[in-house]
Amino acid sequence: MSEPDGLTPLASMSTDKPFGKPAPTSLSNLQRLNERSRTIFREIVESYLATGEPVGSRNLSRQLPMTLSPASVRNVMSDLERLGLIYAPHTSAGRLPTETGLRLFVDGLLQVGDLVEDERRAIEAQLGARGEKAFEQVLTRAGEMISGLSHCAGMVLADKQVGRLKHIEFVPLEPGKALVILVGEDQEVENRVITLPKGLPASSLAEATNYLNAHITGLTLDEAKARIEKEQATAKKELDALTQKVIEAGLATWSGALDGKQNLIVRGQANLLKDVDGLESLERIRQLFDAFESKRELAQLLGLAEHGEGVHIFIGSENQLFSLSGSSLVVSPFKDERSKIVGVIGVIGPTRLNYARIIPMVDYTARLIGRVLT
Repeated sequence: MSEPDGLTPLASMSTDKPFGKPAPTSLSNLQRLNERSRTIFREIVESYLATGEPVGSRNLSRQLPMTLSPASVRNVMSDLERLGLIYAPHTSAGRLPTETGLRLFVDGLLQVGDLVEDERRAIEAQLGARGEKAFEQVLTRAGEMISGLSHCAGMVLADKQVGRLKHIEFVPLEPGKALVILVGEDQEVENRVITLPKGLPASSLAEATNYLNAHITGLTLDEAKARIEKEQATAKKELDALTQKVIEAGLATWSGALDGKQNLIVRGQANLLKDVDGLESLERIRQLFDAFESKRELAQLLGLAEHGEGVHIFIGSENQLFSLSGSSLVVSPFKDERSKIVGVIGVIGPTRLNYARIIPMVDYTARLIGRVLT
């Protein structure tokens, strides 16, 4: 099956720090490891990602592609522990990777493949073409789809926006106030209250409504502002000064109101409960759910993603939101038709995520959303 229009093969997937460009600390630790140490470290991490259980030196000596005694393996494990890459959860137990170790693995040792054909087709079938679907419907479907495929929680965070404009209207309220109603072609409706210039005649609101609807239908909000500014000289001939101020106030209010407002969609939260053991872990997940509801911290992820293209990975305490729950986030930004980053989509799950599978899934989905939105 060929790549959808506008999407490049995953082999050329763009990546940005922390995934794809190892942090200086990761590089320093990686350079300290010889081939034997890297092989043992990789086996420990891959065993943890597969089972979630500690692995001991005896089992490791059987799994390694080289012949090493359990005693030799224990010596290497001691070196890895001194570097802060692995730890023993219990006395005389096996070893698990630390968050630092997971970061080293993801940055320097993880081998990311491509999506299997069935997963690629499933993503394309779920999202399809935007058609008549509203912006939020596309995001909701994407969140549900990626949660189902990953068996984790799916998260979508996007700038709140009205697409192309269908109608705008100014409705008088109390003295000095008016309601601005903006209707998009996708039937999304947003309302804002503006302050009216002093001395505004009642006819000016109707005049402003008629003028805008004659000039902005089918445009985005940014395009509408640009057109009105470009045609300002013509507008001065058609409208009086107070009516012009109403139009400027209406468009300015919309721009300011939409900035910083996000749609947050989280699907599949129940998947985060699968590996929970004990009341303490359950309480940490509950706090994470509370953060979802209040949007604390999550809104910052959009800003973090805007610093670079491609997939971003946050492991455990690297992000304040996940420091208590011990979760990881794999996230990638998507763009609108103007190539502007308008949101991020990601997968939230335990730190032992199948990163090799989740990373290409998130990357491909983000790029496909961008195609659907154009």
